[in-house]
Amino acid sequence: MRLASTRLGLTSSAFHDNRASHITPIILITPITPIIPITTTTPTPTNPIHTMIRLEDCYKIGRLGKTHGVKGEISMLIDDDVFDRTDADYVVLMVDGILVPFFIEEYRFKTDSNVIMKFCDIDSMERAAELTGCDVYFPRELSDDGEDGPTLAAIVGYSIIDKATGRTVGTISGVDDSTANTLFEMADGRLIPATDELIAGIDQQKRTLTMQLPEGLLEL
Repeated sequence: MRLASTRLGLTSSAFHDNRASHITPIILITPITPIIPITTTTPTPTNPIHTMIRLEDCYKIGRLGKTHGVKGEISMLIDDDVFDRTDADYVVLMVDGILVPFFIEEYRFKTDSNVIMKFCDIDSMERAAELTGCDVYFPRELSDDGEDGPTLAAIVGYSIIDKATGRTVGTISGVDDSTANTLFEMADGRLIPATDELIAGIDQQKRTLTMQLPEGLLEL
């Protein structure tokens, strides 16, 4: 849905003229300022975005970079394959500390990790430039609909359960894939190998990852 445009509202007030026997209407033309922020669009009744978006319901997939051209396109650096796995109608941007949904008009891949994005209602380079540097998030529930399960980026925020003891080891705060051996970064600073051989199960509803952890690993 497009932004509400500025329109004119007519308000009338009547004044009694003591020198005449009739009421003279005076028409005041008052411009109404749109109450919708210029950097977002209005959710429709059929769209799932009705309430405030919570950070725990999303996960970070990238960041907006420089503008591209003069028609409102902007580059998006991503580290998740969400656009390959789901039909994304919108993404969520962190704007001034608030999660705001932005509906997608169109996008195209420049490289595997660089998407040229065009948002609805962002139609100039100046408007797009306002979004440069914003972190990009995606709703977990839409990502979880994929048949292949959650990606590494989506697992951030999950709790790891030790299969042998049933104990909660901690919460995944990040993923280090800078080397051949991908690691889960725990909130307490510990590192756990993120290998398929150690993963015994994933519960996307409870956001838990059950792992068969080698003895002594947690003591390192």
